[in-house]
This record gives sequence, structure tokens and C-alpha cells, in this order.
Amino acid sequence: MKFALSGVPIFNGEALLENSSVIVEDSHVLDVIADAALPHDLERIMLQGKILAPGFIDLQVNGGGGHLFNDRPTVKTIRTIAEAHWPYGTTGLLPTVITDRDDVMAEAIEAVDTAIGNEIPGVLGIHLEGPYINTRRKGVHSADWIRPPGPETQALLTSARKGWTLVTLAPEITGAGLVRELVENGVMVAAGHTEASYEEIEAAVAEGLCGATHLFNAMSQLGARTPGTVGATLELETMFATMIVDGHHVHPAAMRLAFAAKGPGRLCLISDAMPTVGTELEEFDLQGRRILRRDGRLTTEDGTLAGADLGMAQAVRNACSMIGASIEQALQMASLTPARMLGLDDERGWIASGYRADLVLIDDNDMVTGTWIGGKRVFG
Repeated sequence: MKFALSGVPIFNGEALLENSSVIVEDSHVLDVIADAALPHDLERIMLQGKILAPGFIDLQVNGGGGHLFNDRPTVKTIRTIAEAHWPYGTTGLLPTVITDRDDVMAEAIEAVDTAIGNEIPGVLGIHLEGPYINTRRKGVHSADWIRPPGPETQALLTSARKGWTLVTLAPEITGAGLVRELVENGVMVAAGHTEASYEEIEAAVAEGLCGATHLFNAMSQLGARTPGTVGATLELETMFATMIVDGHHVHPAAMRLAFAAKGPGRLCLISDAMPTVGTELEEFDLQGRRILRRDGRLTTEDGTLAGADLGMAQAVRNACSMIGASIEQALQMASLTPARMLGLDDERGWIASGYRADLVLIDDNDMVTGTWIGGKRVFG
């Protein structure tokens, strides 16, 4: 399978290329060359739109297509969720399980291992959001399953055999040494649902903490004498930050502050998507609680935010309209930067020779009209 995609400007991950084409061979990009240099005998597909860009990488996907990963942690659920996000340009994702029983988490890890082994398009690994979090910052997580570190759960967090594992935890709960232990066992660790002080985050970074999960939400805030997790994340250069840019989780002024501090090279867009994405659902069940969908906002009946009704394409549009990012910067935050956070920027996040042909086509309204994973068009 070898063909060229032509007709639209190409955002290669860093710069916008005009009058160029992407040559795809099998699952990878063979080359990006000037239109005039295309071989005459090569199949050429003419696209219409605004930009062809690297596919989006979403580090936090709880659900989609009417399914919640916690509710049914199976390969079938993973496939349904992944397919629900393809129309929003997502070509790589971490199915996410929030704080739950060990057996549910074990089933989720096994399902992701199997999904990767079965080559379900777009599945990169798993995000375990909990269970080592702070009850004071639990958000919608069930207090019944929040627990302190223990040998069985620690073994579980490092048990995935395929793909990448991202664990969100509260460093002040785990204490010294656990972050280093997880990192040495191949797990990426981010701070979230945490009351950690600046100093506790700084110590965790020294052990290998890579970033913060959904910046500003469910964490200690920035104060004049207590910078907290937010202050540490904004100030420490090595830290990545993920952020839910939906207009409900974070005020646009706070988004702009984060963007000014971290830049597009350290700030990642995430969906934190729930089962409503790709559906007309007005409500769903989360661990026995009724979640309501109203005007793009998901909450429990008492008003607690419960994930997001958001796809990555909308997050990109919001980054432009709410933050003031250029389309190139927004695309970088949706693809190259999360690839860097995962350590995958040597194979994803760019349109360049040798990189995976994970691509998204955006029209003049910044809507997705085509998605390719490994050179195969899965949407549009």
C-alpha cells in the first residue's frame, strides 16, 4: 500500500508546509516532498480542507460511544471507545480507569494488554487514575476505593505487559520512594487528586514524576506563600501538564496563565471523555451514581464535575478560542506534546519520514473530516 495525500497544507508537527504531499507506505510516512516532485505513477489522493496534521493523542479517555471503561473493562469496550473518538481526530489514546477495586483495575490492565495484542487501532496503553489519591481532592472518585499504598496494588500498577502505563497519584499520600519505584518499573507517574505542597511535588519530580493530571482541577492551588501543586507545575520546567479545555473545568484566564507558563511544548490537551462522547446520551451511571449531561457539562446530581463531554477536536478549537493559541500551537498540544510526555515523539506527533501515518484532516471550521491510523482511513 503506497499512496500520496495532496491538496492541503501540511502541519508537520512544528511548521506549516505549503504545496507539499505526504507519501504513505503501509503504516508509515515514507516522505514529505514538494508536489512537483511526486512520481507520476504514484496513486495520488487529493484532499480538501484546511490542514493535514499529526493525529491527536489523548492521555485520558474514560469512555465514549455510550461505554465507560470502569463499568465494563473489556476489549470490546476499548474498541467501542476508540472508535467513538476517531471522528474527533484521536489516533492514539490511553483508556482510563478511575479509582476502583483491585479486580476491576486488573481486568482493565488485562483488557488493554489484549487490545494492543489484537492491534485495535489507536490503543497505546492504560491510564490508572488512582487509587493512591487524597480523599480531600477526590472529586468524583469514590472514597470507598481510595486506599494507601500496599504491596498487592503496587504490583498491580506495574503489571501491564504491553504499551505504556500512566499512573496518577497524590505524592503526599504515597510518601518518599514510591514514585521512583514505579518509574524504575517502567511506569510514568503524574500528580493528581492531590494536596501536595510545592516541596512535595519538587521531591516527587526528583524521583521521576513527569507531570500533573488535569491541571487546576482536584489539586492544591497557587497561593502567595503556598504555591501548591499548581504553582509547582507551572514553575518546574521539566513538568508536563494536561488540561481539560472545555470552558467548564478551568476558567479561560487560568488556561492562558498555564499556556504562558508552560507553552505548547509542555501543555497537553486531554478530553477526560465520558460515555456521552459520540452519543446523544443525557445521563449515565458511574459507580452507582447518576451523571447528568447538561449544556456540555457532566455532573453528579449534587453538581460535582464528573469527567468531560469533550472530544480532542473540540479541545483544539477551544484552545484557539479560549486560550488564544494559534492553530499550529493547538495542534502541537494535541499531538506532539502528549507524544513527548509518553516518550513516543520518535514515532508519533510528526508527519515525517519514518513516523507512523497517524493523520487528521481538518476543514476550514477546524472540524475533522478524515482520520488515518497506521495509513488506514478510519473516519471520513
